[in-house]
Amino acid sequence: MKPVVARFIAILLLVIPGIGATYGFLLMKDAVFHYFSSFGNEDVVQRFEIGRFIAGFLLFGVGVGFIGGWTFFRDRKRNYVAPRFRQKRPRPPRPGAQ
Repeated sequence: MKPVVARFIAILLLVIPGIGATYGFLLMKDAVFHYFSSFGNEDVVQRFEIGRFIAGFLLFGVGVGFIGGWTFFRDRKRNYVAPRFRQKRPRPPRPGAQ
């Protein structure tokens, strides 16, 4: 596979969850806004859109989790993380110990 196509696919793998996370955030924002915007207007009885809020929360969590996990494992592979997050390697046996 050519490097240009491989990089394009890699970018798409990050852009798609990013768009999903953005859309999830917008769903949560709209649910909260619609609930608060109905106050002061006695003609409209607005209930909180819990289904829209939960769907937005799930989309947001999956998108952010995917991007965060991808970044974490890439940095771990390149040894950019703090010592507590580095992969544990078994100690080599001591010379002379049986």
